[in-house]
Amino acid sequence: MAFDPATLTFSADGLVPCIAQDADAGEVLMMAWMNAEAVARTLETGRVTYWSRSRQAFWIKGESSGHVQELVELRVDCDRDCLLALVRQTGPACHTNRRSCFYTALRDGDEVEILTPMV
Repeated sequence: MAFDPATLTFSADGLVPCIAQDADAGEVLMMAWMNAEAVARTLETGRVTYWSRSRQAFWIKGESSGHVQELVELRVDCDRDCLLALVRQTGPACHTNRRSCFYTALRDGDEVEILTPMV
């Protein structure tokens, strides 16, 4: 059965969250938003493409930084309202130059930085 992005459950803004996970290590790297066109572009090109809510524009991960996300597999959750992109990440995934955007842990009521910038 062919996939149709229109079968996803989008928010009122026409967006669906997409979690990027390292395809080999299983590490969760980041979360960003996609609209139907971003999903289609990602599947067509193999380069993960998101929708920037602040800029109201598409952004291909790594187009300016060189920290590319190559799509290995795109998965749809059971409610069809969230995506999981299994990727091969080149360099840091976070705009803070950390491997993952999830670099702050909550431990015993405190925020603890668990990842330092890669560059």
